[in-house]
Amino acid sequence: MEDKKNHSENSVSRDVTPKVTGIGGIFFFSDNPQETKDWYAKNLGFEISEWGTSVFESRNIERPEEINTLQWSPFKKGDAYFSPSKKDFMINYRVQNIEGLVNQLKENGVTILDDIATYDYGKFVHIMDAEGNKIELWEPA
Repeated sequence: MEDKKNHSENSVSRDVTPKVTGIGGIFFFSDNPQETKDWYAKNLGFEISEWGTSVFESRNIERPEEINTLQWSPFKKGDAYFSPSKKDFMINYRVQNIEGLVNQLKENGVTILDDIATYDYGKFVHIMDAEGNKIELWEPA
């Protein structure tokens, strides 16, 4: 009995509180996305992937073995991906427990734009904030 108690007290518990844990991406409108990408590559050393994004990596302070990424990408001005927002940018927030977070947001009357979509690289859902900004929520796989 004692061994079981010590084992459970020493076990590392993982926080599953529904919340944002970081920024997963910065997306913005550009009159000419390719020229914008080229400018950032030439002048600031951005490495542009085959998907047209630049990826920045960082480590999680709580779990240093975990590598997090931030996607950067210009979109053609007016791209429907930002709809229904009228803003020139969209932020992707990395989250934990996306299902629990969506339930909380619904209880708080937040506009949920779509159902949670699951891909190999994680789960996504889009919401609107109080200022009319479309926000992308992403729970990495």
